[in-house]
Amino acid sequence: MKAKVRGIYATALTKLLLENGFEVVQPSQAIKARFGLPDNNEPPDLKVKDKHDLQGVVALGTGKAIEAFRTVLHENLDDVITRKWSVSVDGIYKGCIVGEDERKIYVKIGNETVGVLPKQENPVPNQGEMFVQVERKRIGRKTPVLTAQLKIVGNCAILVQNGRIGVSLKIRDIGKRAELYALGKRLAPEGWGIIWREPAAHKPKDVLESEVAALVEKAKLLAERASSAVAPCLLIEGLYFMSVEFPSVSKKKLDVLRASVTPTLDGHHFYKSCGGVVSAALEMAEKLLEKGQNRDTVRRLFEEQIAAEFPAEGMTVNVEHVKLSGAVFHLGQAVLEALNNSEICYSRTMKADGFYDGLGTAKEAGDKAVSKTRLGEWRVTTNYYSKDGAWKGAYININTPLEVYPNALRYVDLEVDVCIRPDGETKVLDMEKLDEALERGLIGKRVYERVKAEVEEILKNKPCQG
Repeated sequence: MKAKVRGIYATALTKLLLENGFEVVQPSQAIKARFGLPDNNEPPDLKVKDKHDLQGVVALGTGKAIEAFRTVLHENLDDVITRKWSVSVDGIYKGCIVGEDERKIYVKIGNETVGVLPKQENPVPNQGEMFVQVERKRIGRKTPVLTAQLKIVGNCAILVQNGRIGVSLKIRDIGKRAELYALGKRLAPEGWGIIWREPAAHKPKDVLESEVAALVEKAKLLAERASSAVAPCLLIEGLYFMSVEFPSVSKKKLDVLRASVTPTLDGHHFYKSCGGVVSAALEMAEKLLEKGQNRDTVRRLFEEQIAAEFPAEGMTVNVEHVKLSGAVFHLGQAVLEALNNSEICYSRTMKADGFYDGLGTAKEAGDKAVSKTRLGEWRVTTNYYSKDGAWKGAYININTPLEVYPNALRYVDLEVDVCIRPDGETKVLDMEKLDEALERGLIGKRVYERVKAEVEEILKNKPCQG
């Protein structure tokens, strides 16, 4: 399988993919130099690039390529989280209309998935059913955007239902545009138009003819399945999308992979994910390493340069509690009580009344939550106190090791909690959610077993109350 990789994780992921049977295509100049790769403009089965928050990557590819990528990640990275979208990008579905409003029609395309179709497309439903396609808009969101204007997508050509012949604006050569337009007129099947994509400009005519023939076969298959298929169902498969989170331990493993290829400071991917001044300083530091400068000296100068960007004891920080689903809960601002190699401690004051689920006690405005962990530890222990200092119980949250960023403390919640109630009773919560996460492929066996071991250790060595 062929993969195209870009972004701050590109070198490490290229190393990992090459070691696991992938071919890397369309490599950047840096990747070509580091791995000695030849020019290769073949279309990829898998495209990988940075997430917008730099905490991982997003991948778009064939079902087989996405699953292979997920397997490689789970087998090599201890705390990686993979979130595969349940619908097929560009997939064509026979859906059931389940509702509408002034602007949208709601179409059920899977057992638990309902997409939205803009009414401006003037679709004509057939007895509460219709054919729709998943758009490349808002990919990864809970509610996919749909279109009734169907197309069958290839690497060089797109068949468009009831469409015309078109050529990508990225193809600027007038002669090539005319040649492709004429070829499209000759090859287009009845009821379909052809849009030539940019790669078509670099392919011989026989390759383009073969691809269009394959797309026409898909169009025939769509027509055959359309009448007999029971909605909701997928008729023509497209690509698949996956969002990947690289928490603390994964970033460190990726550092090791990158360091085997090019000079790399420890913490490289963490510092790159910080962005801004920190990322820029890292680039300068590693250029010094490439020139043969002493590693210890470079490290010291780098740390001196970025020190002011990170929080210190006594400062106020944000706390980001990331769920396996990808949702980020901002737990509010906390005072950083301690930050050293042996302990990280931060405290929050509750702003409103409520209830501490699992502890069986009321939450009152003015309560204080004191959270403690250590660098590399897979848990955060939070003790709750009333305004007058009375202990209300504790939660031990099982999570990926906490990372201290310039603007926040961040970790990924691994669903399971151990709570210690005011009467001393200890209870494990949400183990079934961990089982579900493994079954859905959000986590791999490495994470699953680590969480179970963490819970067993907590129960064996019950922490002191308060």
